[in-house]
Amino acid sequence: MQKKTRMFATAAGVLALVAIGVWTYTRPAHVKVSAPVAVPVRVVNVVQEDVPRFVTGIGSVLSLQSVTIRPQVDGILTKLLVKEGQQVKAGDLLATLDDRSIRAALEQAKAQLAQSQAQLDVAQLDLKRYKLLSVDNGISKQQYDQQQALVNQLKATAAGNQASINASQVQLSYTQVRSPVTGRVGIRNVDQGNFLRVTDTLGLFSVTQIDPVSVSFALPQQMLPTLQGLIAAPSPAPVQAYLGEGATGTLLGEGTLTLIDNQVVAATGTIRAKAEFANPAEKLWPGQLVTVKIQTAIDRNALNVPPQVVQRGAEHHYVYRVKGDSVEIVPVKVLYQDSDRVLISGVNANDVLVSDGQSRLKAGSRIEVVKTPTDDALADAAGQAK
Repeated sequence: MQKKTRMFATAAGVLALVAIGVWTYTRPAHVKVSAPVAVPVRVVNVVQEDVPRFVTGIGSVLSLQSVTIRPQVDGILTKLLVKEGQQVKAGDLLATLDDRSIRAALEQAKAQLAQSQAQLDVAQLDLKRYKLLSVDNGISKQQYDQQQALVNQLKATAAGNQASINASQVQLSYTQVRSPVTGRVGIRNVDQGNFLRVTDTLGLFSVTQIDPVSVSFALPQQMLPTLQGLIAAPSPAPVQAYLGEGATGTLLGEGTLTLIDNQVVAATGTIRAKAEFANPAEKLWPGQLVTVKIQTAIDRNALNVPPQVVQRGAEHHYVYRVKGDSVEIVPVKVLYQDSDRVLISGVNANDVLVSDGQSRLKAGSRIEVVKTPTDDALADAAGQAK
């Protein structure tokens, strides 16, 4: 009996040990609670400054004066005195035409005038004699009146001869082709030795003014009150012309707003305007398409941040503001934005806002500020300066 009791006790002990071993190997591992992982972000400071507002549009460069040089008399082109692409001034001699026939007509008109003048001188002397004789009734009144009529006739003939001379001189002046404007000579259409006619529409070449030039552009009709205010302002509104799109393009020139068209283009809902540019370097070329950028206003003491800082929510815009080692959500109001900046209200100057990494953030998230290569370069430069 005692032997059986010991066997049961031994078996129970073995079973207890087995149970303890199984529980030891199968129990859940102890889970350690770790701290939240910090989200890497980049940050910027809110800058308070005076910020200009701009509006952009597409425009085309126009010459203030562009003239096609055409002959005003028929004749052979005897000389071309300028080259293609040459700069000329108003009044410069560009070309000459054969003037021999016109000079001959001028000399003939001068000879006729001399003949008429000689006849007039004789008739006037006779008229004086007739006048003295008529006092004593030496001649009849009829003879005197006829002599007076002859003098008047010869005066008219002399005046006609002088008019012919003037006309020939005008025709002679047309044989010297002078530039009516200051500008650049275009591509030549005819060569020396060609016979030119007044009816030729192509002309010799063109002379186009390039400095200064104007730029014509169109803006939405909603901009009309703004443009009217700029035109009425005491100082002209600055305008910039770029080759390409805005600040990413090449600046070609800076000018001022000069004109608004007198009607809105109903088909497109736009208003046309013009700006004038000094163009001494000739970067603006007539016919060229450019992007026009107009300064419409200046926001004083505006809070300025990059566009990527502002996030759009279901009901409002917001930003992530750094608070210690975490962030908080701050609703903001967008006052103005373009491709380079956003002006907002709802934050303070020099607040630190998240500019990159917002997709992993929520209110209260822990953050780790990552420096950009630019920040490191600025820090190194500051260290070297010290």
